[in-house]
Amino acid sequence: MSKTLDISVVVPLYNEAESLPELVRWIDRVARDNALSYEIIMVDDGSTDRSYNVIEELRKEYPTIRAVSFMRNYGKSAALYVGFDMAEGDVVFTMDADLQDSPDEIPAMRRMIVEEGYDLVSGWKRKRHDPVGKRWPSKFFNLTARVMSGIKLHDFNCGLKAYRRKVVKSIEVYGEMHRYIPILAKHAGFRRIGEKVVEHHERKFGKSKFGMERMVKGYLDLISVSFMSHFGRSPMYLFGGLGTLMFLFGGATTIWVIAEKLYSQSHGLEWRGVTEQPLFYLALLAIVLGVQLFLAGFIGELVNRRSTDRNSYLIDRTTDNNETK
Repeated sequence: MSKTLDISVVVPLYNEAESLPELVRWIDRVARDNALSYEIIMVDDGSTDRSYNVIEELRKEYPTIRAVSFMRNYGKSAALYVGFDMAEGDVVFTMDADLQDSPDEIPAMRRMIVEEGYDLVSGWKRKRHDPVGKRWPSKFFNLTARVMSGIKLHDFNCGLKAYRRKVVKSIEVYGEMHRYIPILAKHAGFRRIGEKVVEHHERKFGKSKFGMERMVKGYLDLISVSFMSHFGRSPMYLFGGLGTLMFLFGGATTIWVIAEKLYSQSHGLEWRGVTEQPLFYLALLAIVLGVQLFLAGFIGELVNRRSTDRNSYLIDRTTDNNETK
């Protein structure tokens, strides 16, 4: 069996041909200076420039490069998912290809994983070289993510992160969930999550590939990942609970409307027909919605139970002599 690599560096990229040679040389220098065996996994997310041609040229000089190119642009999450699947290093790093993340941070972040026992270390760009219009929305976004997730990170969206290998092999990154890998890791049981202040450089080539639409997508994804973290295994707790409350409220209101009408009739008081009262129809609506929510939770539980097997649970330690795969 070949020796396990010390680190894998996963680099998702899109139209970054100019920056790739300098990035590879930088990573190689840092790895050699610290006697680290390494691989660079470059995932070309459907670039329309010469990015993949540059990668092929670099591989002649740096055989540690492994690369894959998508037929079209699928997004950063898809690129990371493929990169994580390919990674063979004990510690897996992710960094952007635009030279704003510094490979010089690799040794210190690796020590936090190997020596201090962290499962994940996220970079914190305390001093950012970005426009104000990008910094302030990011601050608000990170504050919201901290409150909703309970994870005390200042910069969820920092591309420079380090992971214990088991982490990246145990989570599934999809959609736009690359922003919330720490939340996905915590949900999977990896709770030793740390943070390190990292240097952030100005962009040397090209321009940012992200627009303001990522803020909207980011908040929608935050709601999704928060829901999956709390109710992914037991959707009945949410839908069944809300459905039961709405059904009881609607039923009680209906009984009250009918009882009030009968009481007024029996005592010769002025009364209105049940079907003439808007409250009656609101109560019926609550009953119908309550039943639908309860059934949604029930169906979710059935689907969840059918898709759950022994391999759905991550095992940390075992006394069994057989290797857990």
